[in-house]
Amino acid sequence: MPLILPTYPGPPAYQYNGHLQTILPSLTRLVRNVTYERERLTLNDGDFVDLDWIDRAQKRLVILTHGLEGDSNRQYIRGTAKLFSDHNYDVLAWNCRSCSGEMNQAFRLYNHGEIGDFGEVITHALKTRNYQKVVLVGYSMGGNITLKYLGVNGHQVPDVIKRGVAISAPTDLGASAVLLDQPSNRFYRNRFRKKLLVKINQKATRFPGRLDMSKLQQVKQWRDFDEFFSAPVNNYRDADDFYNQASAVNFMAGITIPTLLLNAQNDPLLSPECSPDWLAKTHEHIFLETPRTGGHVGFQVSGDRHTYAERRALAFAEQ
Repeated sequence: MPLILPTYPGPPAYQYNGHLQTILPSLTRLVRNVTYERERLTLNDGDFVDLDWIDRAQKRLVILTHGLEGDSNRQYIRGTAKLFSDHNYDVLAWNCRSCSGEMNQAFRLYNHGEIGDFGEVITHALKTRNYQKVVLVGYSMGGNITLKYLGVNGHQVPDVIKRGVAISAPTDLGASAVLLDQPSNRFYRNRFRKKLLVKINQKATRFPGRLDMSKLQQVKQWRDFDEFFSAPVNNYRDADDFYNQASAVNFMAGITIPTLLLNAQNDPLLSPECSPDWLAKTHEHIFLETPRTGGHVGFQVSGDRHTYAERRALAFAEQ
């Protein structure tokens, strides 16, 4: 498909670079009047994930997947949930393992390439009622999960799933890890590391001997953290194996339904490799939109309570 000409009007004037377009929405935005009903889903391995529903007995469903160390109450998830709910969709905003406020039970956590849990969530949702249409929307890590799920499953994706949307998705994890180590990205790197280390320490305490916490002394760059901790806790051989198996770009050729990838060119966390124009130019089902601005999961618009990304996801779902 031809690349999509961006229609994002741009952020408010005070958000004059990608960092402000990324950070300020997460700090200042507040989406009201979103009330979930929580359900705990027991997974096939005995662990659990928590599902947050807006269930109004609609015939259409949107399934929302959050980003790294996010959850269903992040403002970008709540904003998307409200917009789709207001347009006659049921909403399922699921929380990855350990992300719903309670540590999961298994040794493993969650990661960018985990589509098994996502598949179980989808299967469970389709059993709840006879939906006529399902749309998958993921942000950041959740976007990568959405794209990998659709690519790996290809023609085996349930027929009721009609559209996929990925926003600010790091589809090439190796390239993004390199970018995260740049001095300008110290804020994000430290924030992610601090949050993940809390969970890694909890796993090391609960499962003695499974992780070598002395390796923390050797962590000099983000790749080291993935090598010593992210990979082993999620059953990857090493960082290279993690990046190869988890990066959606390695699987997107298998996508068989219309799927939108919306990545801003000034996203401080995404390398150019995360927006594979070479694939979108020739692939029947992949639509790539790369506005010049927007930041990472930002895309705010002056005078609009919803972001451009949220409205773009709904518009694409309705096509």
